[in-house]
Amino acid sequence: MARVGAVMSRLSAHIFLLFLVLGVGTVVSNAGNASLNAVPGPAIDASKAAQPGKQTAVIAGGCFWGIQAVFQHVKGVINATSGYSGGDARTAEYEIVSTGETGHAESVKITYDPSQITYGELLRVFFSVAHDPTELNRQGPDEGTQYRSVIFFGSDEQKKIAQAYIAQLDTAKVFSRPIVTQVVPLKAFYPAEAYHQDYATRHPDQPYIVFNDAPKVVHLRQEFPDLYTGK
Repeated sequence: MARVGAVMSRLSAHIFLLFLVLGVGTVVSNAGNASLNAVPGPAIDASKAAQPGKQTAVIAGGCFWGIQAVFQHVKGVINATSGYSGGDARTAEYEIVSTGETGHAESVKITYDPSQITYGELLRVFFSVAHDPTELNRQGPDEGTQYRSVIFFGSDEQKKIAQAYIAQLDTAKVFSRPIVTQVVPLKAFYPAEAYHQDYATRHPDQPYIVFNDAPKVVHLRQEFPDLYTGK
């Protein structure tokens, strides 16, 4: 019950903000973007594999419900799991992570087929439609270090691609503000509680999902029709 209560408390705040925003008629998505379709592909990227396989990427950018929802609709993604990265195993629980004092970020582990999509292409989706990489320690209505923008690299190649891509986007001034996304080594990924998994899919009419996360999937379909899958 404590876990359910914690989620309901956060949802109440989100619903209040939703009505406040709708009341003044202002809806802003990815405020740091000059234009969603202005985000170019990475100049440095891995080559697509010749044979099907499995690789993983771990990223964070706000509430994991929305990040998971986006990547569950990306071609080549086998699975997307909500969880926690950046802290210790003993604090990888929602109520504790929500204090913002654990070092964890609400993260998503993406398992993908490198013969269908590259690591750099995943990052392009991440920067384009999944979140606003210019917001520091927050994302939309969610505030705290647990909502920071992070790329947790699992190899030197991932680190090189991520750092080069951020430098590329900043140099081109694609966003109206500097990118604040951290690029740090992945120490561990801890799956979140079962009630957080597939949350957007299971609760499509929940106000927070309708306002914050469903538009991201719509933008994915609009901006990346070749990558979008309706599964």
